[in-house]
Amino acid sequence: MPLLNAPLNVELKIIKILVDEKTKRHLENLGVLVNALVTVMQVSEGNVIIKIKNVRLAINKSTAMKIFVAA
Repeated sequence: MPLLNAPLNVELKIIKILVDEKTKRHLENLGVLVNALVTVMQVSEGNVIIKIKNVRLAINKSTAMKIFVAA
């Protein structure tokens, strides 16, 4: 399921990231990698705040739709 549709406060594993290479490298530098564990903390107007490795990150709606997670 896309990160945007993920349940709140549930630890999920990233299974696929479908963005361009530049964005993918940027996300990797922030720790957003395939097989990383993330928790969706808040969704506001389509933008998502996630917690990954005890750090909170804000991800815009279009990018959140291209990051897929599973339980």
